[in-house]
Amino acid sequence: MEFTFNPEEDEPGLRLDVFLTAKLEDYSRSAVKRLIDANCVTVSGKTVKANYKVAPGDIVEMAEAPSPEDDIAAEDIPLDILFEDGDIIVINKPQGMVVHPAAGNYSKTLVNALLFHCGSLSALNGDLRPGIVHRIDKDTSGVLVAAKNDVSHRKLAEQFASHSAIRRYICVARGIFREDSGTVDKPIGRSQTDRKKMAVSYRNGKRAVTHYKVLERFQKYTLTEARLETGRTHQIRVHLSSIYHPLAGDTVYGGFYPPAEKGLNGQVLHAFMLGFNHPATGNYMEFSTDLPGYFQAFLNSIKQ
Repeated sequence: MEFTFNPEEDEPGLRLDVFLTAKLEDYSRSAVKRLIDANCVTVSGKTVKANYKVAPGDIVEMAEAPSPEDDIAAEDIPLDILFEDGDIIVINKPQGMVVHPAAGNYSKTLVNALLFHCGSLSALNGDLRPGIVHRIDKDTSGVLVAAKNDVSHRKLAEQFASHSAIRRYICVARGIFREDSGTVDKPIGRSQTDRKKMAVSYRNGKRAVTHYKVLERFQKYTLTEARLETGRTHQIRVHLSSIYHPLAGDTVYGGFYPPAEKGLNGQVLHAFMLGFNHPATGNYMEFSTDLPGYFQAFLNSIKQ
């Protein structure tokens, strides 16, 4: 797999390893540095050190070093299949499952399971992400569609890019919302203080819009529905945290967590509905799921 990047005007002075880590969210900084040290990264055709400062006009190219893990194995992992035909497969992903392999994590992912079940998937996203049109976080559960061929992948990707695909989530946020509904329209980009996190950023962020609606209020929490107008990384988690309502169980964007949340294994966030036009027939399709066990158990605990 090869990657090419051109530093933008607001990125001059970033170290090369920091720059690439920000661009490649599936690679840690140490993994990127190993690739640089192995001469797998060039800047305008020349190999450089990890501390090289990128500048506008540079052409940064990275070729992933050959590795025995590059041949992703099909694994017999049970799947909760909501729909399947010759073009697509719709899955209800459990909390705790990574969507696709990445550096240091090449097994037990959704892709490993899909390769076993489907045999082959679209190749547009390369060897590590076959069939993956969109993603949800490891600790977010819910509905996800994958493509079995390149034509279906392109048509689905167009819908996600144009925001015509409908994505609705349900979550438990900390605190009590005063209003019954609202919209967060704040740009999201890579955090300037922690490159592994996203943040509201008016300097390097891209427009991100989340619409939310209160479903039920509890003593210290609010059951909330969120609809994505855009699809930035960690968008709901970042946006709700930015209005002082981080998700229950979210230790990345929620700061400390109270004792009542110690039993959680990540944010209480479920992608409960996905709607799109079938890539072959053009017919609108909509899939929804019930709340998973971890989510319902937490709801029951805060109702008491």
